[in-house]
Amino acid sequence: MSIALWCILIAAILPILSAFPAKLNKDFNNALPRDPDYWREGFRARAQAAQANGFEAFPFFAVAVFVAMSQGADPNWIDRLAVLFVLLRLIYVFCYWMDRSTPRSLAWAAAFLTIVGLFTSSLWS
Repeated sequence: MSIALWCILIAAILPILSAFPAKLNKDFNNALPRDPDYWREGFRARAQAAQANGFEAFPFFAVAVFVAMSQGADPNWIDRLAVLFVLLRLIYVFCYWMDRSTPRSLAWAAAFLTIVGLFTSSLWS
């Protein structure tokens, strides 16, 4: 299996891991995991927002990988862009956790560009 396909799996799991640290708090009630009051502010709100954005970004990324593969793009470029996407999303989540909005936005934009690169990679390979 290609590295890019493994990156799809990682990108699918990453949103879940984005909110996990916020659930380690003793105040977290697993009987009410979606209680809006728990996720209202601070680190918890940022972790929840990172999770939501991860779920939003995932389908676009997964489709982009499949498009690149189906259109005959260079497999090495597909793998590199997929790994870059995952690394940028890790940076994005970390910046969200640490309340660093400008680097977070830069990581988001760069990850978005990797998706565009995947979609168009068959044009330049």
